[in-house]
Amino acid sequence: MASQLTRKELKQDKFAVEVEHTVDYFAAHRRQTLRYGVTALIVIVIAGGAWYFRNSQQSVRQQVLGEALTLANAPVGVQQPGAPQTFPTDAAKSDAVTKAFNKIVSDYGGTQEGYVAEYYLGANALGSGRPDEARKKYQDVADHADANFASLAKLSLAQIDAGDNKLPDAEKIFKDLIDHPTALVSKAQATIAYARAIGPTRPDEARKMLTQLSADKDQTGVAPIANQALAELPQK
Repeated sequence: MASQLTRKELKQDKFAVEVEHTVDYFAAHRRQTLRYGVTALIVIVIAGGAWYFRNSQQSVRQQVLGEALTLANAPVGVQQPGAPQTFPTDAAKSDAVTKAFNKIVSDYGGTQEGYVAEYYLGANALGSGRPDEARKKYQDVADHADANFASLAKLSLAQIDAGDNKLPDAEKIFKDLIDHPTALVSKAQATIAYARAIGPTRPDEARKMLTQLSADKDQTGVAPIANQALAELPQK
């Protein structure tokens, strides 16, 4: 997995660190992800988040969300003796996980757990070729969840806009994320995502942004990701 982008900034909990690792991974492997980039990351982020919710004070909502997260993290294949739940096929897993998260949204809409579930469902909709549905869910999370999860939703919305050639709309979101970093979307992450979005049409501007990040010795772990993004820019 890619380097730890802002470990010094993230001392709140292991879930925040897991999110950072996953964002870094998708930033470094953008060509192998969906064309909307980091919108797919939450599928893995949610799975990694199971640790966080299992180790938080247990409320009913957290317990239910933790169970859904465990399903999202379950393997696909032959059930092994003594192993946790295993799904026979990807389709069976997708159906079970989607049902679990839909129930959380239905039962606990308006709560933090409900917004986490809605974010997952947005990513699932996007991955299934339903960008309009994904946008609606991400927008609800961006408008109503706490600052951390809202920032993840905004990052996903910006990626969708960039993928749909709505760059002016995407730029507004990227700039807002850069000006208002959170524990889950750092200034450096938002800057790299912004540079990747404008790179195909404004490579010189993107190159300047990424070069500054690459040279910033205070941003531990940023340089390799910035350099990877630099390498992807159109050559002069």
